[in-house]
Amino acid sequence: MGAAYQTISVEKRGQVDWLTLNRPEALNTINLAMVGELNDYFGRLYHDGSVRVVVVRGAGKAFCAGLDIKEHHDRGDVPFGGGFGFQGYLADVYVKMRRCPQVILSLIHGPACGGGFAFALASDIRLAGESAKMNAAFIRIGLSSCDMGVSYFLPRLVGGSIAAELMLTGRFIHAPRALAVGLVAEVVPDAGLEAAAQPWIDDLLHASPMGLRMTKEGLAMAIDAASLEAAMAIENRNQVMCAKSANFAEGMRAFIEKRAPVYSPD
Repeated sequence: MGAAYQTISVEKRGQVDWLTLNRPEALNTINLAMVGELNDYFGRLYHDGSVRVVVVRGAGKAFCAGLDIKEHHDRGDVPFGGGFGFQGYLADVYVKMRRCPQVILSLIHGPACGGGFAFALASDIRLAGESAKMNAAFIRIGLSSCDMGVSYFLPRLVGGSIAAELMLTGRFIHAPRALAVGLVAEVVPDAGLEAAAQPWIDDLLHASPMGLRMTKEGLAMAIDAASLEAAMAIENRNQVMCAKSANFAEGMRAFIEKRAPVYSPD
């Protein structure tokens, strides 16, 4: 999977995919080819039980500086995109990121703007390099900042007040403040991002495959749950399913024996 990709690269390290946005000469801006490849990758990932964690990062000096404005301006034919053309085609990527059962860990350095900001927001965990700066750039080019899921993700991550500030002005939020408001989990020197990711990956892989998937799913549903009872109904369903897995018994044994669990695919 991914051998034919031109704008992204996927390196498999055991149960972890390292996905690199790979247009460094263009600050990893989003073009039509990248949207197609990301849709393909995350669409396939939904059914790929061999992958448990995806690490997303950018090649070169940026995570992703947003839309490739020049290509967007010059482009002729656009995909159907659920009836919304390119708008819907790109939006599908973020939906697939949230729908896939794998945990997505983003390593952000340099600019993460517009659609690139949305890539970071659609991830489950974010680590930032010291150079990271993120903004809802849409509003600075005559658009609404309510785009690519930003109006959904950002208030849930940092609260309505900070989300309004960032979305109405298009101002950058830099790494120190992103850490202070809980937008990122850690800030490290840019050169140390890959090393900083490894303890997070180790902790994620310490969970059982089903436990990890069910936790991502349960979190997503609980955020929008209509009531405590609705959230607990999902919790009860997921916990019963996990408890019936052989990996639950293995996790209990490993805890008692003070060793790392050896999980089988669920």
